[in-house]
Amino acid sequence: MAWPIAEVARMSGVTARTLRHYAEIGLLPPAWIGSNGHRYYEERQLLQLQQILVLRALGVGLTEISRIVGAQVDELEALRGHHRRLVAERDRLDTLAATVSRTIADLERSRKDGTPMTSINRPENLFDGIQPADIESSLRDFPEHIEATRLATAGMTPAEIEAGQRERTARMVRLAELMAAGHPAEGERTQQMVAEDYRVLIGLRTGVPLDEYLALARSCTENEQWSAAYEAIAPGLAAYQRAAMEAYAAARLS
Repeated sequence: MAWPIAEVARMSGVTARTLRHYAEIGLLPPAWIGSNGHRYYEERQLLQLQQILVLRALGVGLTEISRIVGAQVDELEALRGHHRRLVAERDRLDTLAATVSRTIADLERSRKDGTPMTSINRPENLFDGIQPADIESSLRDFPEHIEATRLATAGMTPAEIEAGQRERTARMVRLAELMAAGHPAEGERTQQMVAEDYRVLIGLRTGVPLDEYLALARSCTENEQWSAAYEAIAPGLAAYQRAAMEAYAAARLS
C-alpha cells in the first residue's frame, strides 16, 4: 500500500515541505514518484519517518540522524534502540519532575516558617535529573567554540568536567530565580549574571565577534538542546536568557 505525501503529512504532523526537504537531502526519499509528479510513501518509508521523528524528539540533528539511519541494517533492532533511549529519557524526566517538586516544597516550607531549604543544605539535590546537553553537539553551529572547549577540557579530570557542568547548571538556576523574582532581562542583577557568563565565554576563547555572540543568544531559543536544558530549569528561561544576552550585547558590546 502507498500513501501520497499529503496523507503522510496529515498522519505524521510533518509538513509536506519538510518531507520534500528530507527527500532533497537524501534522508527520506519517497518510495516512488507518479507520472503526475506526486510523491508516494510505502510502509518502509513510514517506519523510517517514525525513526527520524523519534530521534528529532531526542534532540538529534539531521546530519547525525542521516548517519544513524544510513548505518541501520535491521529496522526492528533500530526500533529497540530508540525505545531504550525513550525509556531512559522518560526516567530522566521523572527524576527531574521529582527534583522540581521537592524544591517547590522546600521553598514553600522555607518561606512559611523560615527554616533553611533542605535542597540548599544538600545542594546536589537541586541537580538530580539535570544533565547538561553534550557540549559539542549543542555547539555544532559554532565550530570555533567546539575547538576552544576541546582545548579547555583536554587536561581536565572527569570530576573537574562534572564540576564545571554543575556550575553551569547552578548559574542557570540563579538566573531562573531572578526571572521568577520579576527582575527584567535588561536589569542590573540579571546583567551581572550575563556578564559572568560572558567572562566564562571569553575565558575559553578571546575575541568573540558581536554577530557570533548574538547568534549564541538566538540559540537559547532556536537550538533544541539548549532550549530544552533551559526549559527543564524553568518555563520561559530560554527566552529570558536570550533577551538578557541581547540586552548585554546592545549595552556593552556594540
